[in-house]
Amino acid sequence: MAIIFDELLTKGVRTGQIPSRTQDAREWYRNAAKNYGASVRKGGTREGRTDFAKINEKKFIGAEPQRLVNTLEPGSMYMFMYDPKWKETLPFYDKFPLIFPFKVESDRFMGINLHYLPLQFRAKLMDSLYSTKNNNRYDESTKLKISYDILKGASKFRYFEPCIKQYLFKQMQSKFMYVYPSEWDMALFLPLERFEKASKAQVWSATRKQVGR
Repeated sequence: MAIIFDELLTKGVRTGQIPSRTQDAREWYRNAAKNYGASVRKGGTREGRTDFAKINEKKFIGAEPQRLVNTLEPGSMYMFMYDPKWKETLPFYDKFPLIFPFKVESDRFMGINLHYLPLQFRAKLMDSLYSTKNNNRYDESTKLKISYDILKGASKFRYFEPCIKQYLFKQMQSKFMYVYPSEWDMALFLPLERFEKASKAQVWSATRKQVGR
């Protein structure tokens, strides 16, 4: 399933879209990811309605074992399966985070889980985060140079607060799936948020209140 990235990359390159290089290219890949799996149901009152096939996150993360790693590098993007230790006390949580980690300790790590933002806020935050990248290669050497102090200190990162989450290594339910920098914009908009105890509409409504929008 992670070959979804390959499918979208192939389509994009054929139309002249080089990943991450321009704003137009970023938007092309984001929209392609958002619409991935769209299908039109036919029959009855649903005729003509567009719905989206749900991507199986277990198959997605297990499709390319060479991507799976046990360690994190701050500033890279990862997906993984997670079961919070104190989930009973949380109003909601994401079982399949999409993160840029920025602080890694022996038993835990902190990062930005972009799933907590509605799509338009994700795009705005990601556009701002690109300004911190260490190079323009968009290969495995490319990382974001972020920390809590950097995020807190710049108004252009205003949407980051609802995304700051802490994770315990012992609560991991999978290895980390590395996302290549050329795939960041696709991962950003793929419908892979897996919220428990609330719908994504409810989570995103809480986010909007938190950021005052």
